Amino acid sequence: MSPKPSDPPAASKPSPAETVPSPATGGELALVATPIGNLGDLTRRAADYLQAADCIACEDSRVTLRLLQHLGLKKPLIVYHDHNAEEMRPQLMERLQRGEKMALVSDAGTPLISDPGFKLVRAAAAAGIRVTALPGPSAPIMALILSGLPSDRFLFLGFLPPRSTARRGELAEVAQVRASLILFETAPRLVDALEDLLAVLGDRPAAVARELTKMFEEVRRGPLSELAAHYREAGPPRGEIVLVVGPPAAAVPADAADLDAALGAALAKMRVKEAAEAVAAALGLPRRQVYQRALELKEGGD
Repeated sequence: MSPKPSDPPAASKPSPAETVPSPATGGELALVATPIGNLGDLTRRAADYLQAADCIACEDSRVTLRLLQHLGLKKPLIVYHDHNAEEMRPQLMERLQRGEKMALVSDAGTPLISDPGFKLVRAAAAAGIRVTALPGPSAPIMALILSGLPSDRFLFLGFLPPRSTARRGELAEVAQVRASLILFETAPRLVDALEDLLAVLGDRPAAVARELTKMFEEVRRGPLSELAAHYREAGPPRGEIVLVVGPPAAAVPADAADLDAALGAALAKMRVKEAAEAVAAALGLPRRQVYQRALELKEGGD
């Protein structure tokens, strides 16, 4: 029963999930996104924060030093990565509790994506230290939006295991997830990874994005079978690689209007067969079905 207006408010003890620690110090941890290749992508706000920070926690001091030299800055750098995180976290926490303003950066892109930063954020939040973020470049998100694959739902897998058996096992666990899959891969393992993706997930539409934001940026789109065949013949590509794989076909039903719109745009630039192949790969539809509709549209247009 709700208390009457004249009743004093009932005292209640907050649950652990509702308890928010009050700031204990003036320290601050900021998660600062850095460029993934093009230094021009560093935001003005990020540059200003790096200038104001008392220290910078980074994955590789050599990489961060180059960024600071570009900005004309000199700052204390503290190396913090997977291999030393348990040892270094207490030292970082001590600095924050003393009131220091600390920036956390990764070698490239947004911190906490495939790095141990989340544990530092968790510890800082638990200690009542202010945590904020300065958004910016992110390779997984850039690859997703360039892929042409559904972006309303996506699952980031990071790096898959290097060995095929373990890799296929992890892929089997997410095979029915109704979302686009995003993962990192190394150039030497790319063909093996594409073949494992094909074996476990089927011939889904996919994209291989590499050297994002750099001079030789490339996004190659097509069914997994075609991508595997291409890189098997061409050899490992250079640069950093992000793979995006479309969801199961049943998860992205394309209505007639979507199909016709995609085919109309493709037919304006390509022959019927090429247009049908491109649209079938992008929408995850059977090629024969798309080719038949492309012929109908072409004949109708003529």
